[in-house]
Amino acid sequence: MATAVALSFSLSLKHPVALGIRIPQSPALCRRIGPRISTFRTFAVAMATTPLQVCVKASVTTPNKLGDCPFCQRVLLTMEEKHLPYDMKLVDLSNKPEWFLQISPEGKVPVAKFDENWVPDSDVIAQTLEEKYPDPPLVTPPEKASVGSKIFSTFIGFLKSKDPSDGTEQALLNELSSFNDYIKENGPFINGEKVSAADLSLAPKLYHLEIALGHYKEWSVPDTISYVKSYMKTIFSMESFVKTRPIPDDVIAGWRPKVMG
Repeated sequence: MATAVALSFSLSLKHPVALGIRIPQSPALCRRIGPRISTFRTFAVAMATTPLQVCVKASVTTPNKLGDCPFCQRVLLTMEEKHLPYDMKLVDLSNKPEWFLQISPEGKVPVAKFDENWVPDSDVIAQTLEEKYPDPPLVTPPEKASVGSKIFSTFIGFLKSKDPSDGTEQALLNELSSFNDYIKENGPFINGEKVSAADLSLAPKLYHLEIALGHYKEWSVPDTISYVKSYMKTIFSMESFVKTRPIPDDVIAGWRPKVMG
């Protein structure tokens, strides 16, 4: 039987922060208390751990919403897939508060707290989550970990391109076609039947690709690359992805400086 869980804690930081208390399950009920946002989710099993604290990018279009950083979404996806409760601190990256710069001197997100230490970098955070919370396992075998890893950089190249004949579109199509062939033979996910860490890294980037290229170039993944399209549809519909995805307006706004130069 699902039980509503209210969590409260005090921070020894100098400034109040926006906190989103996230527990993987049903839709949230939100309550505004001054500058603090408390979000309560129902949780179907007894909570065994203190909520993990994680700093992520705040939306630039909608107050008190998650922003468009695909690396932040990767970390949140990992926590959701591992059924870990977490407290999400939304950071305005255009006006970084002092409390955030104290724990992340470089001013980058995501940053997660483990054993009183703030840890940066989505790769390191995902690995730490796997080591500390191995069940359910999300490990991708080393020989499969880099599958699809060049798609994001070729997407950015094509998105920024102003010359239709410079080869950037074809470079992206080549990477998508290679991934399509891999999924056709080894899918439905990178590690076979179950989602793994490599999927949770790639999926947010494919989401950005779909929205940004659709908006700025009126471009979409060709129907001939059908296994990639099916992969995207499947993973974008996962409950964990729906909960952690940014709104399209934020993705569009986030890529505007790259496109406009």
